[in-house]
Amino acid sequence: MSGTPGVGMHPGPAAGIRGEGRVGMDVIDTEIPDVKRIKLKRFGDSRGWFSETFRADTMARAGITTPFVQDNQSFSAPQGTIRGLHFQIAPQAQAKLIRVLQGAILDVAVDIRSGSPTFGKYVAVTLDAENGEQLYIPHGFAHGFCTLTPDVMVAYKVDAYYSPEHDRALAWDDPEIGIPWPVSGEAAILSDKDRRAPKLAALGQVF
Repeated sequence: MSGTPGVGMHPGPAAGIRGEGRVGMDVIDTEIPDVKRIKLKRFGDSRGWFSETFRADTMARAGITTPFVQDNQSFSAPQGTIRGLHFQIAPQAQAKLIRVLQGAILDVAVDIRSGSPTFGKYVAVTLDAENGEQLYIPHGFAHGFCTLTPDVMVAYKVDAYYSPEHDRALAWDDPEIGIPWPVSGEAAILSDKDRRAPKLAALGQVF
């Protein structure tokens, strides 16, 4: 099920971006086109494999010109851990490029852009270390994930530094959004902050 989209959010047509020579990267629109799936090619031999995990020129040809400034990494020990849904407001809004180094997650992006035709809709994609697929999430989305295995490591790039005064959260289990998380509310492992996050209707205009 690796790389499969979430319920009701299937990938759109490929952006037609493929590197030349030994570059292997496809940038694919999701049903919310500003959110992109990035599929990487791995070049293997008897020693193992090699893959380019970030290439600015290839992504730029697909419309991703985000100037990333910080790399983050998280480790979640228990399966069923949920982190999110998180975002930062302007002027410290963050775009993200997410990948999994170990284990697997259901990665989710929710459109919280006022006036957007997909406001309140989500994209949900399974990312895992086995295939290395990535998800690009622009400004105006809340992001979160649920671990599908124990001992998960997630790495992601952001284009703005962490700013506590601009940090915000959205309720992970808001029924108005209806994300089909693979864990019940009773079994989910969350921070106290994430359990107290407001629902979409109470969020106000943030983008």
